[in-house]
Amino acid sequence: MILVAVDDLMFSSKIRATAKGVGAEISFARTPPEILSKARELKPSLIIFDINSAKADAVNTVAALKADPELQGIPTTGFVSHVDTRMITAAREAGMDDVMARSAFAANLPEILTAAGGAR
Repeated sequence: MILVAVDDLMFSSKIRATAKGVGAEISFARTPPEILSKARELKPSLIIFDINSAKADAVNTVAALKADPELQGIPTTGFVSHVDTRMITAAREAGMDDVMARSAFAANLPEILTAAGGAR
């Protein structure tokens, strides 16, 4: 199970279609309380964040995940505009495990989903 904290319709559709193609099970959550609740409930193998999403508040949500002994071991990956160096730095400082440009995320999405729980 992969938890996806993305509210951009284009990326949501791309993630949903790619997950179906590689056999990965996904669930969406959009707000910090929903993300934390689903992380506890689902124990996902990965949480994907759109770092630029104001709704998901990725930086603070990742900091909360990493501060919680029950959730801190869940790997996190985030994508962000490559020019948004402030958010890239903030996400890394909050403890996000992998931060990448939107273009790299889109290009590597099948591999990301497969590695985190898709069909092999």
